[in-house]
Amino acid sequence: MAYEIPVKVRFSETDALGHISNISYFIYLEEARTDFFAELGFGHDISNWKIILASASCDFISQGYYNQKLIVLTEVSRIGNSSFQVLHEIKDAESGALIAKGQANAVHFNFKIQKSEALPEANRRQLEKYLVKEESHHGN
Repeated sequence: MAYEIPVKVRFSETDALGHISNISYFIYLEEARTDFFAELGFGHDISNWKIILASASCDFISQGYYNQKLIVLTEVSRIGNSSFQVLHEIKDAESGALIAKGQANAVHFNFKIQKSEALPEANRRQLEKYLVKEESHHGN
């Protein structure tokens, strides 16, 4: 199962060639992740936020353009003691063509003591609902 959000490419998110600017892809992935984390109960507001990123990457597969309707799919590929990895795909909403794919490594973090801490069991169970089984269609 994948978590899904819609995105419509705004003019300001394109470059001089009319393509989606590379930084915009990271913004789409961040929006998908933060919505995903909130949905899973990792914090609906900044005062209760418990997740930091250890790394994030994005591979640009095909060109995207102004006013294009996209969907961003998010799944979980690995769950550790205090960290987990999410996989993303950005697709054209109409054709389903793959535009970009990304991944991010997230850590459950205690900001008061500035250290990672074990994922709460309730959050782990929520993540497991989105865990990719064996062969991933992401190819990461």
